[in-house]
Amino acid sequence: MVQALFVVALIFIAANLVYFFKNKTYRKSYFSTALFFQLFFVMTGILIGFTLFYYLLSLDGVILVTSLSSRDPVDPTFLDLLYFSGETLLSVGYGDMLPVGMARFFALLESGIGILLPTAYFLKAMDASRQKEDG
Repeated sequence: MVQALFVVALIFIAANLVYFFKNKTYRKSYFSTALFFQLFFVMTGILIGFTLFYYLLSLDGVILVTSLSSRDPVDPTFLDLLYFSGETLLSVGYGDMLPVGMARFFALLESGIGILLPTAYFLKAMDASRQKEDG
């Protein structure tokens, strides 16, 4: 039963994504599929790059703890570091892992990139659509 619901949920999500990409109801649509995929792959590359930064930092000592009061270290497995990098880049910040030491600087930098890069792509898409209207 759980697997069937999981498949239904995946189909529902996929159908919504297909609808979003295929829907052309607005005359002046500013969505660019190419720009979206470019942003997706750039963000994925940044995510993996910061994961590697966190891994290298973890070789020198503890970089992630469960809370600042207990300072229980988080085991720096690749999946944990990837998860932390993803929640930082996407500005989710669940709070289940907190950076300490130099990792705080990299987390701040990654969070800033996660906010500014999609904004820059959005502005780039808007500019490209204006150029198409003018030209």
